[in-house]
Amino acid sequence: MSVLKGKSSPKKRILLGLLALAVIAGIAIIGYTLWLTSDVEVSDAVPVAKTIVPPTAAVAAAPTTIAATTAPTNVPATQAPDSAAPTVAPTTAPEPAVAPAAAAQVYRIDATQSKASYKVSETFLDGNRIVDAVGVTSAVAGDILIDRTTPANSQVGEIVVDISQLTSDSNRRDNAIRRQWLESAKYPLATFSNAVISELPAELREGTPFSFKITGDMKLHDTTQPMTWDVTMTLQGDGLTGTATTAFKMSSFNVDPPDIAGVLTVEDDVALTLDIVANAVQQ
Repeated sequence: MSVLKGKSSPKKRILLGLLALAVIAGIAIIGYTLWLTSDVEVSDAVPVAKTIVPPTAAVAAAPTTIAATTAPTNVPATQAPDSAAPTVAPTTAPEPAVAPAAAAQVYRIDATQSKASYKVSETFLDGNRIVDAVGVTSAVAGDILIDRTTPANSQVGEIVVDISQLTSDSNRRDNAIRRQWLESAKYPLATFSNAVISELPAELREGTPFSFKITGDMKLHDTTQPMTWDVTMTLQGDGLTGTATTAFKMSSFNVDPPDIAGVLTVEDDVALTLDIVANAVQQ
């Protein structure tokens, strides 16, 4: 009876094939896990927003002096005295008048004291634990103009937040947000612009909080949608402090809520908060 050397049985070949697939899958899973958990490099700079140019006080035209006009010296002696050119007294225009300083003051957000944050609910399917994930960044920029005399003339300028700098209590979550979920490493800036203020009180008092709404365009994940914020602020000397809140759905900005089958699901609804400390800009 002859024996064929070096030739394995079909069963053995199947086992070896399955083993090879398991090794490849293991390597892929390890690589994917390392990719998810490794830190994504992001900027630590404060973003730049368009500034508000405050209205300037009007200045009167420069003074002019009208020279005195006297009778010509070459008038013939035979000419009647009353036919000579009249004499006009010197006239000087009023002194330049500078209007009082405008009541409108621009306040610039101080990134060292301000912050932007999100809150979203996560459900871990092993035991159905529900937790609120919170991410925070101080990379916030923008101007706010407050007109104390005519509050209706107040403005909210462009507000920019670098959302790639948002950090939570989980590096894995932060890196997943930057790489996959929100792709904030690719689209780092959230920009709120074209703001329209409503429901502002007719009078603003020092040290007394006042509330209003602002509606404008929010650009996030390269998608722009209208958004309304509820704002409460307080004027105190050269400072302006306040909080603005809003809510939106991830899906409205073409972001799919994270869903890791058997592990984690994330709600579509997101709450945003801006805690603002702004300082008066010297004019």
